[in-house]
Amino acid sequence: MQQLRDALEGRQIVIYFCAVALAAVVALLVPATSALESLINPALALMLYVTFLQVPMAELRRAFVHFRFLAALLAANFTVVPLLVAGLIWLVPAEPMIRLGVLLVLLAPCIDYVVTFAHLGQADARLLLAATPVLLFVQMVVLPGYLAAFLGSDAAQMVKAGPFLHAFLWLIVVPLLFAAATRFWAARRRAGERVASLLGLIPVPATALVLFVVVASVVPQLGLAGGAAWRVVPVYAAFAVLAPSLGWTVARLVRLEPAAARAVAFSAGTRNSLVVLPLALAVPGAMPVLPAVIVTQTLVELVSELVYVRVISRLGRSR
Repeated sequence: MQQLRDALEGRQIVIYFCAVALAAVVALLVPATSALESLINPALALMLYVTFLQVPMAELRRAFVHFRFLAALLAANFTVVPLLVAGLIWLVPAEPMIRLGVLLVLLAPCIDYVVTFAHLGQADARLLLAATPVLLFVQMVVLPGYLAAFLGSDAAQMVKAGPFLHAFLWLIVVPLLFAAATRFWAARRRAGERVASLLGLIPVPATALVLFVVVASVVPQLGLAGGAAWRVVPVYAAFAVLAPSLGWTVARLVRLEPAAARAVAFSAGTRNSLVVLPLALAVPGAMPVLPAVIVTQTLVELVSELVYVRVISRLGRSR
């Protein structure tokens, strides 16, 4: 079983790109794949449950005790990155739906496959994994305020509190409670230990499933919103270059060791498009522009991660 788990983890990037490619082909060949939209939330809940299940309690305590890492991670994602987005948003066409899509995705740090790429990029992936519940909780709390600050009165008209509360409950509270219950069971019963071990095989397939469902359900919309999608590519590319550099700078300013600093750089550059997509779909009149703008960032980001793995892994080596 461990060999299978190692094989899945060692081939994560290939699996994710195959999931995206297969989803695109299926969406082009099979009509009505947009109906898969109803599966996004259940697939996300499964992915987050098995992700949280991988967080050992010792590592969770380590993340909270490592105050400088947590401070750098939160400062980079919720202070420095929003300032970068404030500078980039003026390059985005002044159309409310396009700007809302860009803001939703760029203001939310990733909590799933960023751990994979951080590990491949010689970062402290376990420390980043332990901090994922904190990142998800904080972004759900502060995102409505940031949207109001950037969009003004338009935010209140387009974004309601209901989807955020729904996401908080089903994407944070419920998966976290199930993960905690599973760990409690595994610590006391042999059957629970076996189940937890089997679930350890699921994170990579679960993430691939989410990528497949998201891309397959949204690709049919890309043709209808192709103009909007192409117009935000330069902004996403600029973000992909600048955000990790800023994350690394913040981490080194607080004197984090190189592996932890690389984790902050990966986090700053990797966004939470899979999780914010259900929030976008709940916006009245979202289709087809809003999901197309968000999924475009995912596609740009997956390519950027391949560069990060090579470049960020070299940072701090001289020391």
